[in-house]
Amino acid sequence: MPAVRFQPGDTVMGRWPGSNLYYEVKVLRFDPKTQLYTVIYKDGTELELKDGDIKSLTGFKQGRSRSRSRSRSPARTRRSRSRSPARTVRRSSSRTTEVRKEKFKEVLEVRLTPVMYFKIFAHFCLILGVLFWLLFLPVMVLALLILCAQEDASLLNFPLTPPPLHSLWDCQVFGIVLLWLLFQAVLSLLPIGKVVEGMPLKNGKTLKYRINGFYALIFSAISVGAASYNEVDLSYIHGHFLQFYTSALIISILLSVYLFIRSRWAAVDDLAPAGNSGYVFYDFFMGRELNPRIKDFDIKFFCEMRPGLIGWVVINFAMLLAEMKHKNLDTPSPAMLLVNGFQLLWVADGLWHEEKLLTMMDIVHDGFGFMLAFGDLAWVPFTFTCQAYYLASHPSDLSAFWIVAIMIMNVVGYYIFRKANSQKFAFRRNPSDPALSHLKTIPTATGKSLIVSGLWGFVRHPNYLGDLIMALAWSLSCGFNHVIPYFYLIYLILLLVHRNARDEHQCRKKYGLAWGEYCKTVRYRIFPGIY
Repeated sequence: MPAVRFQPGDTVMGRWPGSNLYYEVKVLRFDPKTQLYTVIYKDGTELELKDGDIKSLTGFKQGRSRSRSRSRSPARTRRSRSRSPARTVRRSSSRTTEVRKEKFKEVLEVRLTPVMYFKIFAHFCLILGVLFWLLFLPVMVLALLILCAQEDASLLNFPLTPPPLHSLWDCQVFGIVLLWLLFQAVLSLLPIGKVVEGMPLKNGKTLKYRINGFYALIFSAISVGAASYNEVDLSYIHGHFLQFYTSALIISILLSVYLFIRSRWAAVDDLAPAGNSGYVFYDFFMGRELNPRIKDFDIKFFCEMRPGLIGWVVINFAMLLAEMKHKNLDTPSPAMLLVNGFQLLWVADGLWHEEKLLTMMDIVHDGFGFMLAFGDLAWVPFTFTCQAYYLASHPSDLSAFWIVAIMIMNVVGYYIFRKANSQKFAFRRNPSDPALSHLKTIPTATGKSLIVSGLWGFVRHPNYLGDLIMALAWSLSCGFNHVIPYFYLIYLILLLVHRNARDEHQCRKKYGLAWGEYCKTVRYRIFPGIY
């Protein structure tokens, strides 16, 4: 077996697949079976390269300097200038300095001023864009909740005056939200469930994660059931929903400030590629640190799945109880049962496959700043519950036909979603698995292959398609009287179309010509025959 020339952490020059261009990369690991090095480029792209496509940094620089240097033969020896008295007159050093300054000033005026104007303009647009999202997202969620609570939930019936500030705050509610976060944090630290390693970091190291989210869901369900059995009025959440949202918003802001401040002392290898632009508002929004941790407690991994997703299920159950209480029902309405059941399945599935989160873009690439903190703690539990919150005040009478049709739709969407994701995860883990031998693939210059058969030969993102079919079933359960229950579906379409565009750009850069061949084979991105 040939000796391994480079070790994890070494900085080398790696050839970009399909070209003769070399870029500075860092070695992450070496696979003795495939004899391939996994390297990471400065933009965060990870590729597998052969030994022949990698050169040492010093050898590469020496080779370039030798190729550029001219011959130093005696025939080319430079002649020295005459030192005769006629050439000993020297110019004034001050005059020379002034001339140089004038020339440098001219160069600045001619060449640098347009660049500086562009940078100032780009900086200005960047700040405006980030400030817009920082202000718009919290206000939009508040507006959505206000509309859902209106007797007439029409967009045209939105109140012209905002609610008074004192009606959005309650100390007791804030304390309940803090206790909920603490409860979920304690559950995440319990020594149950397996411990797995995440994806390799820039320095080649891997972090360990305890996978016990599904157990946390079970413990939470038992706790909520015990509280309901002891006559704790969970419909309190429905009556103070705006205050719960405000508390979650404040906590997400405080958490974002803490993360931004602590990132100032983070090591360079611990920083995220996209959250270190030097622009304060942008970095605050995107997040500077990739995996902020307090000892073994990973803050981002905890927030991604635990308080928001499990809170989503608890809120839905509270809305179910509120509907029964306010409408004097002995049993929940079929529409409310459908929404609760469908979304409980989605959350339970995500927590059961919690380990697969470690390969997603949020964990691997994105920093943890306001965008993810707000999304995990405020956006998910208070917008994804809009169907249940809407149904608590606006009953939807579904016929038996619609109930069966909506259930079939959700089952089909879930099958496509789960089958596609499981197939992708299994192929990434072991492409040589005999259970996957029936799949047709296209080889790429990176050593990896692209699936072009089965669900992944139907569209490029069948998991997105399944997710959207389920979202449609959730919204249809609320009827057709108002557009508000369809907010989640509209949001998900915009999100997945944007994410698809980002995936397409990265895959085209990573796989080159193979990606073009793949796109010709699998023509449609998400919607077959449409897009």
